[in-house]
Amino acid sequence: MGYLQGEKPITITKLLAMHAEGEKISMLTAYDSTMSALLNRCGVETILIGDSLGNVIQGHSSTTPVTVEQMVYHTECVARANSHAFLISDLPFASYGDPIQALDSAALLMRAGADMVKLEGGGDWQVDVIRYLVERSVPVCAHLGLLPQSVHVLGGYKVQGKSKDTATLMLEQALACQEAGAQMTVLEAIPSSLGEKITAELHIPTIGIGAGPDCSGQVLVLQDMLGISPGKPPKFVKNFMDGHHSVEAAIKAYVREVKAGKFPSPEYGFAG
Repeated sequence: MGYLQGEKPITITKLLAMHAEGEKISMLTAYDSTMSALLNRCGVETILIGDSLGNVIQGHSSTTPVTVEQMVYHTECVARANSHAFLISDLPFASYGDPIQALDSAALLMRAGADMVKLEGGGDWQVDVIRYLVERSVPVCAHLGLLPQSVHVLGGYKVQGKSKDTATLMLEQALACQEAGAQMTVLEAIPSSLGEKITAELHIPTIGIGAGPDCSGQVLVLQDMLGISPGKPPKFVKNFMDGHHSVEAAIKAYVREVKAGKFPSPEYGFAG
């Protein structure tokens, strides 16, 4: 519909061009048709159908219970109302343990309407999965730093990459993911200085969530930035409903601040 009205859909080529030109990329999560349509109207360039739906929609304490079938359902819901945004869907926990399983899972999400899939981790086996998917025409976004699917191994939701060794390893993993063919990387809950360094070293866009202002773009969970998630919000979340009269106004303010490089300001970042 948007295309017929002269509104060209955003492609990975467009996002890579924006990155090359230094234009910030705005991203928010959505899990349903109504919010998908609203984000499109507000000018959000990239929508993430995140496995965060396990927390936000299903009420779980982590993302690990989310299944591929559930991700397919929510991807279909978002895709039906999408007019021009670029859609990224998460490969959920235990759905990409080997390349063949990953391809099967990714194919379901792509058929449901995703333009790209995202997977967590930059270890050797994840890099192999990325390469396998890209070689088979599946666009991939990597995800480094805090990995919600690994929260039980990490022992909680903690800032990652604070030591010299872990920061060096994360940079090496980011470069390896890029070399394997990843066209975008999400960086979550890392020191702002490390977010800046990784972004400078890569030629693909970095999308920060608690990774500082120097990333190529920013993402937040929609319910978090609207101030409606239960409990205490993460340090990197700004409530954009403050000072705005409607959800639409809050989302537009988020887009403006991301595009202008005003969000995140230092209080929403982490020191090294």
